[in-house]
Amino acid sequence: MDCIFCKIINGELPSDALYQDQEIMAFRDINPMAPVHILIIPKEHIISLANLKDEQTVVIGEMVKLANELARREGISERGYRLVISSGIEGGQVIPHLHMHLLGGRVLSSKLY
Repeated sequence: MDCIFCKIINGELPSDALYQDQEIMAFRDINPMAPVHILIIPKEHIISLANLKDEQTVVIGEMVKLANELARREGISERGYRLVISSGIEGGQVIPHLHMHLLGGRVLSSKLY
């Protein structure tokens, strides 16, 4: 498979890994859009939210739970942070592997479009 996130999961590409277990992994984005920019991904290759099967929805909850923990560790949980999941080309998804962005460490724009 030619998925960059799958290659990171498999250890074929380096990452600044912050967490990993059997189901999910978190690492710093190589092109951060905020002082804290962490990607949280399922280890199972799921193309996007639109491709999420009913039995896979549990992984989203685990990703959010980890995001909350990472926000505490990074010292941004009290000031605020943003979680973003883009789905599909028009939704802004660049890599076809479900992923969540944890962004914080500065005031983020409230403009959504």
